[in-house]
Amino acid sequence: VQLQASGGGLVQAGGSLSLSCRASTRTFSSLGLAWFRQVPGKEREFVSRISREAGTAYAESAKGRFTISRDNMKNTVYLQMNSLQPEDTAVYYCAADRWGAMWVSRFKVSEYDYWGQGTLVTVSS
Repeated sequence: VQLQASGGGLVQAGGSLSLSCRASTRTFSSLGLAWFRQVPGKEREFVSRISREAGTAYAESAKGRFTISRDNMKNTVYLQMNSLQPEDTAVYYCAADRWGAMWVSRFKVSEYDYWGQGTLVTVSS
């Protein structure tokens, strides 16, 4: 499975961005999908997840501001980010897992089998 993330860019604080991640697989609907982010010098951290059955989970920092969704017909997972703040600045990575796809509570980097290349989100103050 190859994942291609896009949609990052520069936005002012309070603005919005929508990230997309398209997967090259015939079995997209069987995957669990997530977004992580990473700032240089820090560990990659969980942002949001959508399970195979479309159950969702969010990090505390993302609740109420970010929305994850998936379109199985387009093999794509999205992350709509609103009310962005400078602390949201990071490289955002999409990730997928197959064997735990039915579960919502998968927050660890090690639980994911496939990773995209990352897309940079910069929020200016």
